[in-house]
Amino acid sequence: MAQRTVLRLGQHVVSDPEICGGSPTVAGTRVPVRVISGWWKAGMTLDEIMDGYPHLKPEQVTAALTYYFENREEIEREIEANSEAQWRRLTPVVEVVA
Repeated sequence: MAQRTVLRLGQHVVSDPEICGGSPTVAGTRVPVRVISGWWKAGMTLDEIMDGYPHLKPEQVTAALTYYFENREEIEREIEANSEAQWRRLTPVVEVVA
């Protein structure tokens, strides 16, 4: 069985191979750090992010953002990889017939 790893920032950010493919997530949720940091990068405030995730506590959101700032390259790669994967899922396949 895969082992769950608690990352820095106390118990607020964890990585578990069984949840979100091992991406860092807010502990006890399936909310990836990349999602919280993506909203922040899009210009949302802490309050606006929390409005979108009312089940999260302020310390969980700030821990996710702190993790992002401390591991920016890792999370940026995840954001990019997931954005591209999402784009592929949403882009219709168009067949050109000559």
